[in-house]
Amino acid sequence: MSLTPAPRSPRPGLAAPHAGPATVPPVVELNVGGEFYTTTVSTLRKLPGSKLAEMFSSSAKACMDSEGRFFIDRPGTYFGPVLDFLRSGQLPTQHIPEVYSEAQFYEIKPLVKLLEDTPKIFGEQVARKQFLLRVPGYSENLELMVRLARAEAMAARSSSVLVCAFRDEEDAVHCVDTLRTLEANKKSVVKFGPWKAAPDIKDLLDCVKMDIEAQGYQVSYARYSYKGKAANYFYTFLFTWW
Repeated sequence: MSLTPAPRSPRPGLAAPHAGPATVPPVVELNVGGEFYTTTVSTLRKLPGSKLAEMFSSSAKACMDSEGRFFIDRPGTYFGPVLDFLRSGQLPTQHIPEVYSEAQFYEIKPLVKLLEDTPKIFGEQVARKQFLLRVPGYSENLELMVRLARAEAMAARSSSVLVCAFRDEEDAVHCVDTLRTLEANKKSVVKFGPWKAAPDIKDLLDCVKMDIEAQGYQVSYARYSYKGKAANYFYTFLFTWW
């Protein structure tokens, strides 16, 4: 952000942005992604070294909107809780992941640390994500599942993807014959495992479901209809399109 912004070409129907003032006034109006806030520059500079404080330093470059407000091109909805923390130390009680993301962007380190200690962020960052980092090819397998499901979705209400999940090498041995049979029948199977962590196969399947749903898909899973030692390792993920 700057005190003396570079000239910008106005968009049709909008006035050209005003030049920034020579100095930042004690009270400033902000336009954060279309959400408007009023605060003091001392609040914005409360944590020296943060990106937010740097935006309002005397050497920064400012961007002003057509009404002369300082403009920050970020989601405005979750800037309020960041500002409340700087004002009074108040922690948010809602939209914790979104506020956490904004606190990271503005480099409000005390808020980042406090949010990381909340059950929501601790569980996601320390527990679940650390587990998934130990599952080989997890992200790539998610992408493969979505591609397979979309490929089968033509003129259909739903499509299915077969998953084989095995926690260790002993589990993998039980899957070998079934995998050979399925692949011989041209049936695609997405394989997860093995991994060295406490969570079991159901925990892994729940993570897969959660992360696919986070992409906007409607998905469920159930045990694959199969008898034998491999029955506990094969599951069908059902994508519902309408």
